Amino acid sequence: MDKCISEIAPIIKDYYERLSSQRPDLTSSVQLSAPAFDEREAMRAISTILSGMISQGANVKEFEENAARYFGTSSGIATNSGSSSNLIALLALKEHFDIQDGAEVILPATTFATVSMPVIQAGLTPVYVDVDIESLNISSAEVQRAISEKTKILMPVHTLGYPADMVQLMELASKHDLAVIEDCCESHGSTLHGQKTGSFGDIATFSFFVAHNMTTGEGGMIVTNDSNLDLLCRSYREFGRHKNSDAESSRYYSDEVLTDYDVRYVFDRLGYNMRMTDVAAAFGIEQLKKLDRMNDIRRENASKLIKVLESKSNGFLSSTLEADGYYHTYYTFPILLEESAPFSRREFAEFLEKHNIETRPLFAGCLPDQPAFRDSPGRNVGNLENARYLRDNMVFVGIHPGVGPQNIEYMGDIISQFISLYL
Repeated sequence: MDKCISEIAPIIKDYYERLSSQRPDLTSSVQLSAPAFDEREAMRAISTILSGMISQGANVKEFEENAARYFGTSSGIATNSGSSSNLIALLALKEHFDIQDGAEVILPATTFATVSMPVIQAGLTPVYVDVDIESLNISSAEVQRAISEKTKILMPVHTLGYPADMVQLMELASKHDLAVIEDCCESHGSTLHGQKTGSFGDIATFSFFVAHNMTTGEGGMIVTNDSNLDLLCRSYREFGRHKNSDAESSRYYSDEVLTDYDVRYVFDRLGYNMRMTDVAAAFGIEQLKKLDRMNDIRRENASKLIKVLESKSNGFLSSTLEADGYYHTYYTFPILLEESAPFSRREFAEFLEKHNIETRPLFAGCLPDQPAFRDSPGRNVGNLENARYLRDNMVFVGIHPGVGPQNIEYMGDIISQFISLYL
């Protein structure tokens, strides 16, 4: 195999160098996302395939260890998606803290659908609270207002890479004895006062979908400092296997029914198959090495685009501004229509799209307004005024590492053209 790898490697490297030099001029086009990878990810994936270990194996273990170290936790559990990570983490919290069906989980009204869906799928009740316009994150004041005797879990989301106020949220969680799951699916490498998102709560989840700050194509990760939560997550991830199914010292399992049964085929709970493959982990190992630099590019692009809005939007458009102590990693770049704007979100988005600038609304806008959640379990706290304003008045655009200075300049020109129609 080594000889084969040594022969393939120069060809793969040459391919990616040629690909980079021959890319078409995309100055007048801005994709929402584009995965940034090269021969390093490709060669590790090819080597993995040639090794024959294409399911969960040594790469997954290495990726889990590297991710835990990077995010500042004691363990990482790789999964097949961020959505799966949320479901597994919630089930683990339920079992670990003996949380009963129907217990409430406080989460932001403005976020992606698979924040709330796993809550319902786990037999729990979502409680939707409003977000702060300035950060797009869950409002601590609204969290305090939302807490009831049924509340058992707090689930903040670090929206688009902007850290939620985990200092205040953790104080509330401690005061009211709440478990905390951080949804970090959009915040790879974000920090609050130097501490990585994902390392504040009891457990945290990440997504490595192709559009995110780093990718494994499809994939996710759970991180925690709690050894029992780690074991529970590994069990739920893999069919509900016995927590010690890989213990070398315990080959056989016995109880009042089973005697000397192979522990690898003992199942403690109803679980799932949500494992990551070694091929996906091969990508993740290399992507993690590049994450900080890729985030730097996103931040540089965001800084430039903020200046574009300030100088060319006549005060009609704005974006989130990074507060002291916050390190924003900009999964995408949000653009908010101010109340003074004489145009609609649809008019603005369609103008950008007409000029090859991809846009999206801010995920589900306001989750309880979505068809899937209208008749599902859950309760709203207040009228969700900010969430509904964001639902109707925000778009985001791409500022990934494939977006260069000329793309930013082009977006500025198009935004200026649009604004001029209303002056």
